[in-house]
Amino acid sequence: MNGSVRVGHVFGVPLRLHWSAPVLVALLAYGLGHETLPAWTPGHSSAVYAIASVIGAALLMGSLLLHEAAHAVAARSKGVSVEDVTVWALGGMTQMGRPRTAGVALLVAVSGPATSLVLGGAAIGAGMGAHGLIGWGVPAALLVWLGWANLLLGVFNLLPAAPLDGGRVVQAVLWWRTGDRERAERAAGRSGQLFGMAMIAFGWVSFVRGNTGGLWFALIGLFMVVVANAERRRATVNEALRGVRVADAMSHPVAAGADWLTVDRFIDEVATPARHSVLPVVDFEGRPSGVVSLRGLAAVPREGRGDRRVRDVATPVSRCTLAVPGDLLNEVMEREARPGAGLPILVVDHGHLEGIVTAHDVTRLFQLHALGMTAAPPKSSHL
Repeated sequence: MNGSVRVGHVFGVPLRLHWSAPVLVALLAYGLGHETLPAWTPGHSSAVYAIASVIGAALLMGSLLLHEAAHAVAARSKGVSVEDVTVWALGGMTQMGRPRTAGVALLVAVSGPATSLVLGGAAIGAGMGAHGLIGWGVPAALLVWLGWANLLLGVFNLLPAAPLDGGRVVQAVLWWRTGDRERAERAAGRSGQLFGMAMIAFGWVSFVRGNTGGLWFALIGLFMVVVANAERRRATVNEALRGVRVADAMSHPVAAGADWLTVDRFIDEVATPARHSVLPVVDFEGRPSGVVSLRGLAAVPREGRGDRRVRDVATPVSRCTLAVPGDLLNEVMEREARPGAGLPILVVDHGHLEGIVTAHDVTRLFQLHALGMTAAPPKSSHL
């Protein structure tokens, strides 16, 4: 997600923090220390309220993390790859592969809100228990506030609009009932667009009427519209790729160069006449050893291009996506947790490089699908 930074790992999965999460937590903590706690438990010093608000902010941030970690744990328990977890204002987003069944998709979707609801109930119960033991003090009020915040988070995320978890639930149910995954994804994306636009309108009206918090609602609504629109486009692309073999999409023959060439020779002999911006490289035995991009070649200083080998700036084959010509293209792309992360695809048959599938090739397939056409089979020649 744009606007996020990597801050660590959770259960072995990279953890990222979106700027909206600390902003929202800071706003809620400010309200907790300056309004909620003074109204619920009057008579304490400003320092007590400030310390309590910092503790409340930390606990709420931890709750957001647990919400999203539940998605990651549920996904990995069902064999779904997880790329990273991003905590943002309304919970988080987990970049993962596509679940294989509607049941798995439903389990992953409900795990986050269920965690928030359980945490909310537990915190309120603990707050009421503390109230019975020590009276209505700051600790009890803080726990009740945390509980209601988690309940609100859980309920809001169950609203039937992607990218909220409720939108994922709608998607899973529609997938189960219709058997059409892409149709279900488009429907969930459409609901997210409509809900996001409603939030933008509500936020703008609130702001015009003097409520500055309306801008926050409008910003969240805009984010939902953008993400939902992207998901609808992805569903359309997946529909276009349904049943398409890698051999039908790959460029063949494809320009490939020896990985022992110097960068300047590779640019002159391979990259310049080629029509792709990402090019395969092969070793002494003719086997693919990786890919190199024009951007990576351009990053090499001119004075060093005569001495540096192209394999030193190439992405090694161990980090590339490989496929055989008969593989289904959408299944190969779904091996990666992030949409589009599997491109380019090196097409290899018995150790021999047969072709390459790039983003340009996939875009062409999508455009042919829009015209009601299919891709022509590749020519049967070797590099």
